[in-house]
Amino acid sequence: MDNEELIRILNKDFLRELEATMIYVRNSFIMEPCDPSRVTEAISIDEMRHMWWLAELIINRGGKPTMEHKELDFGGDDLKSQLERQIELETEGIETYKEQIEAVDDEEVVGVLKHILDEEKRHRKEFRMRLEKLD
Repeated sequence: MDNEELIRILNKDFLRELEATMIYVRNSFIMEPCDPSRVTEAISIDEMRHMWWLAELIINRGGKPTMEHKELDFGGDDLKSQLERQIELETEGIETYKEQIEAVDDEEVVGVLKHILDEEKRHRKEFRMRLEKLD
């Protein structure tokens, strides 16, 4: 994989983390104050940290992080649909990071992606636990 392709992949990841951050922050604002809203807020901070790590990888390889995100899907205005959307986002991230870890041959990038993957798995578990309590 050449450097340009690696930067493209990292920018795709950066955008996914940016979008997740914005969705989680917004959802935490409109959720009634409760455990799921606090967990969503805390996870949004984790997602922002992932952005920093990815931006550093991009910059160190001669690229620039892109901020051109798509229209955001917040998952609705009720807690259940928001948690379902957040689980969906984490699942998409988990699958993407697994694929990239297999495809990328840069040891530093793979190490960061593995760390993010572990956190995304934990995030999904946290959201699932809150969703299960609603049912």
